[in-house]
Amino acid sequence: MSSVEKSYETVEKSYWYCPSCGASSEKVLPAASEMVSDGTVTCAVCGKVFQESDVSIGNYDQASKIGHPSRGGNRNPLALVVVAVVAAAMLYFGFHMARRSAPPPPISKTSPAPDFTLESLDGKSVRLSDLRGKAVLLNFWATWCGPCKIETPWLVELQNQYGSQGLQVVGIAMDDSGKDEIAKFAKDMGVNYPVLMGKEAVGDAYGGVPALPESFFIGRDGKIVDKIIGLKGKGEIEDSIKKALGTESAKNEALARMLRENGPAQK
Repeated sequence: MSSVEKSYETVEKSYWYCPSCGASSEKVLPAASEMVSDGTVTCAVCGKVFQESDVSIGNYDQASKIGHPSRGGNRNPLALVVVAVVAAAMLYFGFHMARRSAPPPPISKTSPAPDFTLESLDGKSVRLSDLRGKAVLLNFWATWCGPCKIETPWLVELQNQYGSQGLQVVGIAMDDSGKDEIAKFAKDMGVNYPVLMGKEAVGDAYGGVPALPESFFIGRDGKIVDKIIGLKGKGEIEDSIKKALGTESAKNEALARMLRENGPAQK
């Protein structure tokens, strides 16, 4: 009796591993290959003929825990390459998803307002730093935002009231609506200040904009003096506007006080 036939008799459930195609079976050996009396075994998958000593046979339950038994530790090179590529891809995308999911650093009061350039509804490029010298109310909003619909008429009124004193309201639309839909919304609301098409990078620069509406109040010197997250009362918005408008006058008052205390400069 050949060693293969002995294996069939002694192993109630065995599997074989073809050295050529790598095929294996959890069924008993005769169902997976054909044996002949001359001591050879024919793979039922690829048809290759091998000496019975070249075909790996073992207990399936044990092999399922440790992998295919193979002579000399043979492994399918293509399978190893595929596993390596999949593992590398998982690490790569996992790393980048972790970076994307990390919240942007918060932006605090008194910080310089991050500069940006965005396109307005009329196709012009607007750069924040070009407004230096004005008090800027930077308002992040969206057409689908219910509280924004309540707040927008207040911003229109405040622009009318304080525009002559140096206030400039700037709206940044942070939604996926097309330019036409945003323009219609602005027209229906009677918006009298520039509306810019927002970008995720600008939102991230301002701390991620966790809620809408969100407003940043920027002084004439380009530094943030206050911010409001969510819908607040019109009076609270007006108080923050006054802070932004007063930055230059406060600086002038401090300079005047210093001159009074120290006297005019000596020639």
